[in-house]
Amino acid sequence: MRYVIIGNSAAAVGAIEAIRQYDQDNPITVVADEPHHVYSRPLISYLLGGLIDEAHMSYRPSDFYERHRVQTMLGVEVTRVNTQDQTISLAGGGSVPYDRLLIATGGKPFVPPLPGTNLNGVFTFTKWDEARRIARYIEDVGVRSALVVGAGLIGLKTIEALLPRGIHITVIELADRILSTIFDRTGSKLAEQILRREHVDVRTGTTVEEIIGRGGRVDHAVLRDGERINCDLVVFAIGVRPNTSLIPQEAGIRVERGICVDDRMRTTAPNVFAAGDCVEAYDMLLDACRPIPIWPNAYRQGHVAGINMAGAEKSSRDSFAMNSIEVCDVPTISVGLVEPPGDAAEYEVLERYDRQALTYRKLVLHHNRLVGAIFVGEIDRAGIYTGLIRDQVDVSPFKQHLLSGSFGLISLPKAYRKHLVRGEGIEV
Repeated sequence: MRYVIIGNSAAAVGAIEAIRQYDQDNPITVVADEPHHVYSRPLISYLLGGLIDEAHMSYRPSDFYERHRVQTMLGVEVTRVNTQDQTISLAGGGSVPYDRLLIATGGKPFVPPLPGTNLNGVFTFTKWDEARRIARYIEDVGVRSALVVGAGLIGLKTIEALLPRGIHITVIELADRILSTIFDRTGSKLAEQILRREHVDVRTGTTVEEIIGRGGRVDHAVLRDGERINCDLVVFAIGVRPNTSLIPQEAGIRVERGICVDDRMRTTAPNVFAAGDCVEAYDMLLDACRPIPIWPNAYRQGHVAGINMAGAEKSSRDSFAMNSIEVCDVPTISVGLVEPPGDAAEYEVLERYDRQALTYRKLVLHHNRLVGAIFVGEIDRAGIYTGLIRDQVDVSPFKQHLLSGSFGLISLPKAYRKHLVRGEGIEV
């Protein structure tokens, strides 16, 4: 049995660790276009911001591959998946055969086809090497002002990275508010207040039409209404799209917005699995398949894929959106459905908002089951709420305590507490 994994991030790690639980002997080969040992992508903003050094970027210990007997081909690009002869083609020639294949290629940042995107000083920000290139450019040019295009999660991570460097930041968002995909209007307004408090210039309801250069590098950007924004650096942080470019139409792998997989992470081609940001998988709260590009979800999907690749059986139908980000040192978390969809009469919303303290908590319930939550400033016990969502617990016996400061494990039904906490000498 030859296991081959394309990609070297969270989904790959999950798959490797799962395979080795069931198969200690057969070879695993990881092929990835990035040259690095597996690292934590969420840390690139802290790296660029100077809060950590490169030694702290690793997601697993330096001997991870050796301990799990993994052969690595890092810095090698895969150009094509050939399902007929069960091989993958490599850039520059050559191929690697597989018996079980995992596609874990992640997402590609989206850059709109605008004039000026080829200038020096225009970047995306999703990988370690991009953080290095931005840092080098800032130092070489002496960047004093930056334009961040997109005020979603990647945009906020970019702002988080640039603020400690003393750079003046303007952020442009086409939607009428920032973080619109993970927050409701109250949460978005609060996040904008926090950014403005740190002197970030926030522009919503507009976008960039053109980037103008001088001497081959960025000088300013022109917005849709003709306004000019002076900047030395532009970072496109509009979002990522599933990376499916190496899958030809004749491969027999169904691709829609991402690679389609079942609850065992199997694609429509025999012996081919997929996991992470490149797939669209089942969302238990929406009862539909869609891309859910978040780090913990990628690991979970990779782990499920690895178990099934090794011949055991495991399914997963409990995925949903979860996002955690700091907005200028203020922690925030959003989980599940943050705004009631469809018939709002079937939903109940519980809120606690402190304008002075800049804190906000919101819970969304559907037929007495928690389906969504927002936490800004106060994120304690977020894991308990997330568990209630995943396990679809009836919260009616303790609903009145959900937003109280004393809410915790002790507030939950005894049978459910025992489900969460087990161990010798533990009494819950």
